[in-house]
Amino acid sequence: MNLKFTKMHGAGNDFVVLNGITQKLALSAAQIRHIADRHFGVGCDQLLLVENATVADADFRYRIFNADGGEVEQCGNGARCFVRFVTDAGLTQKTEIRVQTMCGLITLKLEADGMVTVNMGAPHFEPEKIPFLADSQALTYTLPLENQTIEIGALSMGNPHAVQVVNDVETAPVLTQGAAIEHHPQFPQRVNAGFMQVINRQHIKLRVYERGAGETLACGTGACAAVVHGIRLGLLESPVKVSAHGGELNISWTGAQAPVMMSGEAVVVFEGELNI
Repeated sequence: MNLKFTKMHGAGNDFVVLNGITQKLALSAAQIRHIADRHFGVGCDQLLLVENATVADADFRYRIFNADGGEVEQCGNGARCFVRFVTDAGLTQKTEIRVQTMCGLITLKLEADGMVTVNMGAPHFEPEKIPFLADSQALTYTLPLENQTIEIGALSMGNPHAVQVVNDVETAPVLTQGAAIEHHPQFPQRVNAGFMQVINRQHIKLRVYERGAGETLACGTGACAAVVHGIRLGLLESPVKVSAHGGELNISWTGAQAPVMMSGEAVVVFEGELNI
């Protein structure tokens, strides 16, 4: 089977984007893992699938598969690449579209300067909506690990996040502790582990160990979750610049049940065809 694909990235978080409208696709988890493999496939953090919407008030359906082959609910950096892809491919003439995801509808806008703004919807803090096993909702939680306990904020941006404040993201134990947090039993659907360093009230540095992908150069929903948690702690005020290893994102949130707005780049790297 020959697949036409586009390789894209948002702040270094990279994707293989497949057009499921013009070509019939029914990929297995093993095939997705092969495509995502950086030695034997194309290589990516996530595979994004563009499909026709199955609900009346959406322009497209947006599906996300992690590098391990598992389908997940949301990906903010991927959402920016999604709107750039459907525009470049001539699938829409709109500069603002509504997209169907596993966790509901999101709005994507392609700006005149080429940047993309995504309405990520409101964050959820109720443990059952994250999901997170806790007796009651709290601003922070103590999470026991093998040799220590850490303090985290737990919330959902359409997918689950555990955010902790660290003194220095470069020396934070992202690779070791991130894996332990991802698979912690209090997160029954696993979790994205964020490590946030506050530079000032409108600037943070962030590293994220993503569920099913490991550490990535940037994580859009992780940036949203970190900023929301920092604002709730009183450490940050909107808007906030988020510096990741792969680039910068701008996040705005006015609090309560307001939507989180994310802006950043969406870059086409190359196009190709893969025999799988």
